[in-house]
Amino acid sequence: MTDRENSWVLVTGASSGFGKEFARQYAAKGRSLILVARRLAELEALADELRNRFAVDVIVRQADLSSIHVIVGLHQYLHDHNLVVDVLINNAGYGLQGAFLDEPLESSLAMIDLDIASLTAMTRLFADDMRARRKGHILMVASLLSFQGVKNFAVYSAAKAFVLRFSDALHRELKHDGVVVTALCPGMSDTGFAASARQKLTPALKGVMMQPQPVVRAGINALHAGRMSVVPGFANKLIAVLTWATPRRFHQSLMAKVMGV
Repeated sequence: MTDRENSWVLVTGASSGFGKEFARQYAAKGRSLILVARRLAELEALADELRNRFAVDVIVRQADLSSIHVIVGLHQYLHDHNLVVDVLINNAGYGLQGAFLDEPLESSLAMIDLDIASLTAMTRLFADDMRARRKGHILMVASLLSFQGVKNFAVYSAAKAFVLRFSDALHRELKHDGVVVTALCPGMSDTGFAASARQKLTPALKGVMMQPQPVVRAGINALHAGRMSVVPGFANKLIAVLTWATPRRFHQSLMAKVMGV
């Protein structure tokens, strides 16, 4: 194989939402794909669609990435089959709306396992390979909520704050090794996240909701332009600026009203 022929895009959480859209947009560019998620049937259906529409190579791996052991096994499998991951899309994540003390401890810890621990493990393993090749791209899917603590999203917003700051640091650490690390910070998007997170959709949230296509496009463009981070959508950019420019008591109170909490 040539380097281009053995260059793969690995998308986690690929069975729905942003993950599925990342797969479609990279397939449209002719890129070979490794799709990872827990739901095998959805992955296989997406793989068939992409092979038929774009004539690209697609590998499907069913995996529960909340287990570090599974992540190590996935990395070893790809290494053993000489599959070179040039682009890693760290998209797998879990969110839940609700008062911290009203949710089971297991739910909060599961969020930390997937949103923080597994993302860290995926990044450590694949970034090491990229540094050795002096080439690679890693996109971290954070959130607009990563800019502040949000009532009834305490663990989720804190977890995404970790993702953003982790990404910022690695962007500077790895850029001289030929590895680009970029954080994507989407706001409210029509991905099915709200339903799975039991999130209340207020009129304000509905008004700023974005479709996944432009969000993913912004992430891909920022990654391949070598940017540190990107906030897609004009309204979301305003919220990010407001967070930087106002006292915490003001913007956190405002965000609580927007979120209907």
